[in-house]
Amino acid sequence: MIISASRRTDIPALYPEWFMNRLREGQVLVPNPYNRKKVSRIRLTPDAVDCIVFWTKNPEPLIPYLKEIDRMGYRYYIQMTVTDYERDLEPGIPGMEESMATFLLLSEMIGKDRLDWRFDPIVLTDKYSVEYHVEKFEAMCQWLHRATERCVISFVDLYEDNGFPCMEPEEMWEIAQRLSKIAGRYHLPLYTCAEKIDLSAFGIRHGACIDRERIQKLAGYKMDVKKASGQRLQCRCVESIDVGIYDTCTNGCKYCYATRSTGSARRKKELHDPASPLLIGQLRGDETVTDREIRSNRDYQFSLFDWQG
Repeated sequence: MIISASRRTDIPALYPEWFMNRLREGQVLVPNPYNRKKVSRIRLTPDAVDCIVFWTKNPEPLIPYLKEIDRMGYRYYIQMTVTDYERDLEPGIPGMEESMATFLLLSEMIGKDRLDWRFDPIVLTDKYSVEYHVEKFEAMCQWLHRATERCVISFVDLYEDNGFPCMEPEEMWEIAQRLSKIAGRYHLPLYTCAEKIDLSAFGIRHGACIDRERIQKLAGYKMDVKKASGQRLQCRCVESIDVGIYDTCTNGCKYCYATRSTGSARRKKELHDPASPLLIGQLRGDETVTDREIRSNRDYQFSLFDWQG
């Protein structure tokens, strides 16, 4: 089993103590995103968890817990978003310089093979023009290229009420070509996240954020795991279980698909108890809690074949 923490909210930035308590207790309760009364109990013991994939814009609050996670025997890697936006788009995120400093520190702690740089989503406005992104990306590459093994890009999608129109293919091609030239000078591979457009002409490959090959390398064994269902058609991630809850991230990013309003997220966060098995609040008594069948995705047949050979 692979744990995603989380596409739905920024657990490392906002709820790291809660997540550590879940690991210590070896289980977590996750409500169905569309029906709070249906709750899954998920076992989080190291023998069942093949890997934890963290998604965050600010991993600094998680850093004090990483050595304990290592001692407990969990394997993990971190996808950290470091963008070039200011408070008008990312009001709750540390500035670019501070984020880069945290990225460099984190890479030194856990190794560049366990830390991805996400430069996404790319938004085009009068302020955040192609030239703006190119200039900032160059400056960031100078600092970050030795601290990671890949950079992931994507283009903003049109979600309800986010106010950002989808970009035209010509705009994507221009940005991709120019970012690729910069990344090439620093020998930094570029990948896209869930993008339909083919940018292979610029040396940019389709990527998987929850990547079977990478997790197999970290785990030290082959895995029998399928492509994730329920994600966007172009998503290449493998199956995982997300332990987050939508509409609970208070970072306030204007382009976010996982939070309807920052005010709603703040109200929910006020109900957060780090000791609760639920991310938000407590069980009310009218839920149906079901133990989800959890097992490692280790391919034992393949492992036996390798051993015999």
